[in-house]
Amino acid sequence: MSASAGQVFGRDLEVTDTPVPGLKVVSLPVHGDNRGWFKENWQREKMVGLGLPDFGPVQNNMSFNEKVGTTRGIHAEPWDKFVSVAAGRIFGAWVDLRDGDSFGAVYTAEVDAGTAVFVPRGVGNAFQTLEPNTVYSYLVNDHWSAEAQTEYTFLNLADPTVDIPWPIGLAQAELSDKDKAHPMLAEVTPMNPKKTLILGAGGQLGRALQEVFPGATALTREQFDVTDPNAYADMDWRGVGTVLNAAAYTKVDEAETDEGRRAAWSANVTAVGQLVLAAREHNLTVVHVSSDYVFDGTKETHSEDEPFSPLGVYGQTKAAGDVLVSTLDRHYIVRTSWVIGDGNNFVRTMQSLADKGIDPGVVNDQIGRLSHTDNLAAGIKHLIDSGAPFGTYNLSDDGASVSWADVAKEAFAEVGADPGRVTPVSTADYFGDKAHAPRPHFSTLDLAKIKATGYTPQPFAG
Repeated sequence: MSASAGQVFGRDLEVTDTPVPGLKVVSLPVHGDNRGWFKENWQREKMVGLGLPDFGPVQNNMSFNEKVGTTRGIHAEPWDKFVSVAAGRIFGAWVDLRDGDSFGAVYTAEVDAGTAVFVPRGVGNAFQTLEPNTVYSYLVNDHWSAEAQTEYTFLNLADPTVDIPWPIGLAQAELSDKDKAHPMLAEVTPMNPKKTLILGAGGQLGRALQEVFPGATALTREQFDVTDPNAYADMDWRGVGTVLNAAAYTKVDEAETDEGRRAAWSANVTAVGQLVLAAREHNLTVVHVSSDYVFDGTKETHSEDEPFSPLGVYGQTKAAGDVLVSTLDRHYIVRTSWVIGDGNNFVRTMQSLADKGIDPGVVNDQIGRLSHTDNLAAGIKHLIDSGAPFGTYNLSDDGASVSWADVAKEAFAEVGADPGRVTPVSTADYFGDKAHAPRPHFSTLDLAKIKATGYTPQPFAG
């Protein structure tokens, strides 16, 4: 066994942060005897448990370097890497080449058999061999392609701004002509972060999401029909990091018809299944919007872990979609109720009736809270930006539970109309003999979980 390997025996598995955001050093236990040594170079369960991102490697590359002083880099690729050595020892250097405040930040370390480094997308990676016959290994979470190579960002090994203290001077080191020609830091084009994609961008929530994610790629149904399998096959998912799925079939009553049932299952289940497959293949984070209709409404308040009990077709399809999304490691299911946003909605309808002198009968035996789309969008952005644990979160307006009749009265009052013109009626009386989908009696969502992440939804204010 080599001397460098012998020096690392007895370490515990540890993951530590560095001054470069997201760049992490992993101390690896190495076990040895008279025959040589053994290590678990990549152990997903243990390493993720200690704080390493669950980055989903799909390719393992090896680089053999015969001479001491062989120097490679500085390359920033559009994927994450997990670098280590299988034999020998290196001096590693990493420079943040991502757009942002940490651009140009540097970290260096010696890497032997007992050390590995997680390198996030956009951080420039370089190494210099300190022993002959060094084997450098790296896992990546995307497949190499000629197209992907066009997204690389490079930095010159000799850049005086970052001033990397190479153990062997670059004049004496083995370098490629390509590496010698890389630009200095002042000329580097920073790597942009992965894109956020909004599906269903033409709807009320989709428009609100565009306000809080101004740099996102927003696709309407005409641009990306979620029910068309070809849309997923034709999409270039390279460079996409997060998908906000605001697309859904929401015609609750029509979902009970033969045609509506097929349309609801197509948009809310089959399409979600296609998105889940794409997310799993391309390591995407998915934010999926759910509904109070996955419950039967017998409980006065619904927590995230309440078992599904949908009453109608719409609720059944939303519950099925939730199950599919929950199979992804990187997902947020945002469960909401009574959505109100830009465009035609219940409040505007009531105010229009008030202006026209119409005195409506409004249901008073369905109890819940409104969810304004700006509140929903802000909460979704908080979950992503804060790095909240993946999972399901209830999200609606805060405050007391009300009936639809209460909301209608508030809408009348806002335009100076007499709230007494609104007549409370039961759901049964409101629909009469008209076919309709069953509604949950109670739709109020428990907001404790999302509040614990640091986001407090705004109370309903009309």
